[in-house]
Order: sequence, then structure tokens, then C-alpha cells
Amino acid sequence: MLRILITGANSGIGLALTQQYLQRGERVFATCRQPAEASTLAEFDTAYPDQLSVLPLDVTDNATIDAAAEMVSAQVDGLDMLINNAGFFPKDENIDNLDAQTMLNTFHINAVGPIIVVHRFLGLLRAGNDAKVVNVSSQLGSLNRTTGKGYYSYNSSKAALNMLTRILAHDLRAEGIVVVTVHPGWVQTRMGGKGATITPEESASGLIAIADRITMDDSNKFYTWEGNEHSW
Repeated sequence: MLRILITGANSGIGLALTQQYLQRGERVFATCRQPAEASTLAEFDTAYPDQLSVLPLDVTDNATIDAAAEMVSAQVDGLDMLINNAGFFPKDENIDNLDAQTMLNTFHINAVGPIIVVHRFLGLLRAGNDAKVVNVSSQLGSLNRTTGKGYYSYNSSKAALNMLTRILAHDLRAEGIVVVTVHPGWVQTRMGGKGATITPEESASGLIAIADRITMDDSNKFYTWEGNEHSW
């Protein structure tokens, strides 16, 4: 049984990841900013009381990250996987309406927050079995695939997450912790919109397949949800 922590687990890809991992018998710590409003997670908690813990965690709030780490530490002595899924996409952004606070908030959620979460849960990852960190990025963060159209905050924050992933993979290699980043696809979520090409369930299934097969030989790589290596 894997011990897995997922951020942004109350909707979209995070919720689908939580459900699929629970269905195959894993121990899941599902985190989100407002657990009291996460009705589907509450249903999962009733259905899987011995497998699921729903915890408050806001990746921009160090106090909630610390509290979540303490709650996880009280229940398990290690984590085998951390999936940094929480993200933010400010829509309709362009050069004429750029806002510094929006950009900073996007960077905090999409780049700084995930690395701080890893930092705070590192002790549990070090105690895990062949531990892995999966950072959910985007092809829009690839310098080779940028659209060149708006999305200043989102694209650049995901590019920053990719760089932080590479640094983290380098630093944790000697400890045997695998670190990768993944493009989840264009997904039918609040962020991706109704015109997106794949469902959260399809994306989650692809991400799980990647997480299952990656080894230290794959650390410091960028993958698409289908399992193909993506250009940085």
C-alpha cells in the first residue's frame, strides 16, 4: 500500500487521482484549502475510512503546510509519493491588463508553494519506500512550446516550476528520491474549460501510469500525460 499526499485534491485532476488511488487500495492524504466545502471528498471519506484522510492545506500558507505535515506524521511514518497538483490559472490575461499582485500570487501557487510543500514533507519522503515527487506542470511552461499569446503569469510560473523540479531532482538524487514534472494534458476542468480534449479521469490515469513506472533513471525528466518525454 502506497502512502500518497495530493495537493488540490478537491476537484479536477486531484479529485480523480484521489479516487483512482483509493480504488486500487492506496493510503491517500487528500489536501485542499477548504475541506468543509469538498463534498465529493467527504463521500470518499465515508466510503474509504481506513484509506483516506482529508486535510486542510493552502500552498501559499506556511502554517497550513506545517499543520498538515504534523497530521500526516501522526498517522504514518513515511510518504512514498507526493503529487503537487494544486494550481492557478488567471484567465483573460494580456499585456494590457497585467497586474503585479496576480503574477506574484500565481507564482506562489504554481511554483513556490510546491517546493515549500516538498521541503516541509521531506522528512516523511526520506522515510518512504522509493519515494517519488510528481509536480504537475504544463506544456505551456516549456520554453520550446510556448504559444507566445498572453498567459504571462501561468506560463512563466510553470516554467519556474520546471526549473525548480530540475534543481530538486539533482539535490535529492543521492537520497534516492525520484522527482519528475508532468504535463497533464488539456483537461476538462474549471481551469481547462469545457472545450478541453481529455477528462480528469483520463489525465489522472495517465499520471498514475507514469508515477508507477518511473525510477531513478527517469528523475529530472518532463513527461506528457501519455508517458512521452516532453521538451523543456
